Amino acid sequence: MEGKDKRVMIVGGTGLLGYHAALELLKRGYRITALALEDVDLEGWYPKEIEVVYGDVFTLPPKQLVEIMKGHHAMVYAMGPDDRTVPTAPASRYFREKLVDTSARVFDAARQAGVKRSVLLGSYFHHFHRLMPHLGLAARHPYIMARIEQETAALDAAGRGMDVMILELPYIFGTMPNRVPLWKEVFFDRLLKMNPVLYPDGGSSMICVKNVAEAIAGAISKGVHAQRYAIGDQNLRWKEMFAIMFGAIGVRRRFIHVPHWLAAIAGRFMMFRERRRSMEPGLNLAYIFRDVISRDFFLEPAQSAALLGYGSCDVKLAIAETARACFPSGYKNRKP
Repeated sequence: MEGKDKRVMIVGGTGLLGYHAALELLKRGYRITALALEDVDLEGWYPKEIEVVYGDVFTLPPKQLVEIMKGHHAMVYAMGPDDRTVPTAPASRYFREKLVDTSARVFDAARQAGVKRSVLLGSYFHHFHRLMPHLGLAARHPYIMARIEQETAALDAAGRGMDVMILELPYIFGTMPNRVPLWKEVFFDRLLKMNPVLYPDGGSSMICVKNVAEAIAGAISKGVHAQRYAIGDQNLRWKEMFAIMFGAIGVRRRFIHVPHWLAAIAGRFMMFRERRRSMEPGLNLAYIFRDVISRDFFLEPAQSAALLGYGSCDVKLAIAETARACFPSGYKNRKP
């Protein structure tokens, strides 16, 4: 087995990505420590082989972080909010604190503790920012700016003493015990009220969480320092994704594409409403339809899949599984 009993620290080891990474790394012979919040009951389902250290990575002092990291060969950073989080304004301050500043402290502590290999789970938005700089994604969307700065902060903190491999992740689907997928709140709670569903044309690369875990393990064992790997399974249009998700819970919906300029009117109203509540999304709702949702954010991941050795999971099956997990007792089909 490739792990040869080496120890890996997973920061966020009881969340969706951290949990599946732990399972994959255990299969490969690694010993796992999970640094996690005490926010979910682990009894009866979380592997006993994993040592769990409870602590809030956002507030732990640097010296304590160093002590926790000592004795580990590698670290996986699977912590932090994604673009679905809507914080108190200004969003730029929130995402800088949670993504950039915290990552810098943790990666610096890992280097000081003698960790040799590390994996940062980032966002595919940075990939598209590099690919299409003319869109100015970072200038308008605080979350995207923070993800870009997070990668730089982690690399700077690691210096020459620790290898850092960056996985830039697209939409992720999968389930785990004792947690309802976030897709319920951000997808079903909104779109189930609509019939027909009005949405711009466009699409995204998508990946199942088990393949993310395989990519993490591949990055630890054979990733190259400072390399950014944009990973994905399949490119799907929104209409295809919606059909799978709704179909999995037995719901039928019509879909009508609307032009991005019309969707932007609704987005500006939604942004105004959030600001009235002193909240601010990480993706600016006034521009998100034009900048992101109406575009094809598609990846060609064959090279990264070959390099990192992931791909055993079917993302369409994972999408359906995720949808069903949003309604553990089944969805009671009511007309919107």
